[in-house]
Amino acid sequence: MKTLGLTLGKFAPLHKGHQFMIETALQEVDELIVVIYETTVTPIPLHIRANWIRELYPVVRVIEAWDGPDGYSNDREHEIREEQYILGLLNGEQVTHFYSSEFYGEHMSLALGAVDRRVDEAREVVPVSATMVRSDPYKYREFVSDIVYRDLITKVVFVGAMSTGKSTLTEALAQRYHTTFASEYGRDFWTEHQVDRRIGLEAFDEIAVGHIEREEQALLEANRVLFVDTNAITTYMFALDYHGRAPELLTRIALENAQRYDLFFLCDDDIPYDDTWDRSGDQKRHVFHKQIIADLKARRIPYITLRGSLEERMSKVDEVLAKFEPYRNYFGELHG
Repeated sequence: MKTLGLTLGKFAPLHKGHQFMIETALQEVDELIVVIYETTVTPIPLHIRANWIRELYPVVRVIEAWDGPDGYSNDREHEIREEQYILGLLNGEQVTHFYSSEFYGEHMSLALGAVDRRVDEAREVVPVSATMVRSDPYKYREFVSDIVYRDLITKVVFVGAMSTGKSTLTEALAQRYHTTFASEYGRDFWTEHQVDRRIGLEAFDEIAVGHIEREEQALLEANRVLFVDTNAITTYMFALDYHGRAPELLTRIALENAQRYDLFFLCDDDIPYDDTWDRSGDQKRHVFHKQIIADLKARRIPYITLRGSLEERMSKVDEVLAKFEPYRNYFGELHG
């Protein structure tokens, strides 16, 4: 006889305790269904939470319960609503084992006519809860998969022309927020590979890929927020400036960058120009600044302009981050 397991929850967020339950079920049954509820407990959208499980456990059948019962209660009225909802989802399919680590395992398994399979109910194997992770993801980092953790971090990128203070600002903010930052990969690459202050067209693809790899490494060690110095969109603008065109991979990565970051900050060119050997002059900076603004507008990317001293710029970022909630609309003042 085929065995069919079922578990359900908000997975807000998915943590190693949930994974232990899922992996236990996968060892014990022929097939497993995971039902994921929509919820107001977390702003992370349902489909993102569902995709965590799909990516980690491709064999699991994931059902997104957009209209499932809200709340969390042992009130019998609520229990009946949940039982009827799950039975409706199954549409006659017979579950043999119901997996949980909560009190609701009893009433759900009875309603399903399934084995009540509790896994680590005392949280002894994996001493964590979703509430704990939500309160401080960095503190409980060891209990969260990399795939999940990267979606718990607010990604902030600073763009702008050369010598507009991006690097200084990125490092200073990382220090203030006790978190990591991703420095500009392109500048390091250019310094190492330039010939007569030029690099080939194909090198821009290498820069785009290398920068994302640097970001990903910093992202997995970040504390709530990651600060990023430039991105593929800026690299794309440099490719146009050098060669009049951009290679295909860089162009695609630049398009994807519009969705990669939660907040875009544009560093203004109102600070003194640092005329180092690797730069092309203040006039070039002003022109490039205008080109970056035009490109951001063409991509329909909302951005916030930072002006003034380092402390004034940092204060503006502080103000925005204090209001910002990931995955929700930001209604602060957007400069464009």
